[in-house]
Amino acid sequence: MPVGLLALALGGFGIGLTEFGIVGLLPQVATDFGVSESVAGYLVSGYALSVAVGAIALTAALARFDRKKVLLALMGLFIAGNLISALAPAYPVLMTGRIIAALCHGAFFGVGSVVAADMVAPNRRASAIALMFGGLTVANVAGVPAGTLLGEQLGWRSTFWALTIIGVLTLAGIRLLVPATPAPARVDLRGELGAFRRPQVWTSLAISVLAFAGVIGAFTYIAFTLTDVTGFTTATVPWLLVLYGAGTFAGNHLGGKLADRALNTSLATLLALITAVLALFALTAHSKPMTLVSLLLLGIVGLATAPGLQLRTMHYAQDAPIMASGANIAAFNIGNALGAWLSGLALAAGYGFVSPLWVGAAITLTGLAVLTTTTHRSRQQAPTAPRHAPSDKPAQPATITN
Repeated sequence: MPVGLLALALGGFGIGLTEFGIVGLLPQVATDFGVSESVAGYLVSGYALSVAVGAIALTAALARFDRKKVLLALMGLFIAGNLISALAPAYPVLMTGRIIAALCHGAFFGVGSVVAADMVAPNRRASAIALMFGGLTVANVAGVPAGTLLGEQLGWRSTFWALTIIGVLTLAGIRLLVPATPAPARVDLRGELGAFRRPQVWTSLAISVLAFAGVIGAFTYIAFTLTDVTGFTTATVPWLLVLYGAGTFAGNHLGGKLADRALNTSLATLLALITAVLALFALTAHSKPMTLVSLLLLGIVGLATAPGLQLRTMHYAQDAPIMASGANIAAFNIGNALGAWLSGLALAAGYGFVSPLWVGAAITLTGLAVLTTTTHRSRQQAPTAPRHAPSDKPAQPATITN
């Protein structure tokens, strides 16, 4: 594999750590700036909404420019945002830094996957893309706990300084190791937008929103649940997140395998399992042994839907791959923001730190209902559906996540 892929993977690692690394640091941030837990949680939802904007707007706006230069510019945004966060004297400034860093998220993965595929022979493109997205997976397994541990030892700002350094290294790696790529041929964005007239495309995006809203709504406040409900010490939170991260690593692989076999069936099964795990977690959150089990299970099933959800959207918008991919990444992050916001409302209403788990279970159950209903209707309206049923083995790789 070309060494330039490592630079792209490092960027994916940094972006993944930026997105969720703040979760384990929310108690510190809330105390430092004197804001409530629910307001601190807006640092997750604000980031997610900005990702959604960048995934669609920046991907479309930059589609006709030299891709290497686009990646360099996106890394510039990443560095600037994390530097502002590290220096933030007040909560609004920290939020501003998070928003700036988030704008590069969706576009980096969208453009970077194309660059990665172009760097290798046609028969190795899926492996190249998987390597770039591997950085995001590693961030979930090791980066988030490590960032939380760093913040616990040296203060939450140290994590943002580390992210700034990762951004500088990625920028240098792309500049030196990624080959120049000419501006692509004219992109017919208007034609691609026509795919969004299909109801099944919008239904797929809605399911993506609900699936991620349920999981991330619960996960956003998990540090408070672990310390204030279960009784773990703050120092143990990073190690507990390792357990969750290990589950996501296994779940991503499992989700891809299941989606290859039977897309809609696997998604329905996973959404039902997520609902059950969140309910189990809520009912047993006062038990340390059961919390460990719930964390691992939530990691395994929580993000296992991502490959299948990505493929489902791309299936119904096969003639609009650029916008479909960007739109689904946006849907994931709208879900992140929605879940964090709804869980924050439950906390603000005084329902306690178990309430985000119940909120998440209700949201994923809604997603299951939408999926079941739309799958049934699509079978009844087969003539208007795409040529291949979405449960057929998809042609797209099943390892890409948000």
